[in-house]
Amino acid sequence: MQSSLIGKIEKAKRYAQEPERVRFGRFEATFHGEHDEYTVTYADSRWHCTCAFFAGWNVCSHTLALYKLLMPMLPKDAAPAALGTTVTA
Repeated sequence: MQSSLIGKIEKAKRYAQEPERVRFGRFEATFHGEHDEYTVTYADSRWHCTCAFFAGWNVCSHTLALYKLLMPMLPKDAAPAALGTTVTA
């Protein structure tokens, strides 16, 4: 393997240990819940989920789980709107 590629692989390993280097502005994910699969999106500082609970509350277990998982890589104001504050891990 070429030494330049080895260097890039080592740098990638280091970057993977520093999630604060990444900032998501938008994304879409399929979330496999207990009863069905849902589409969760984050765009324009807003969360959305296709589950029925989200429709009434603007927050759900799927958005909260992704927020907690991705918190180091999201803007500080990315807490789901219904919470009003940041969720701690």
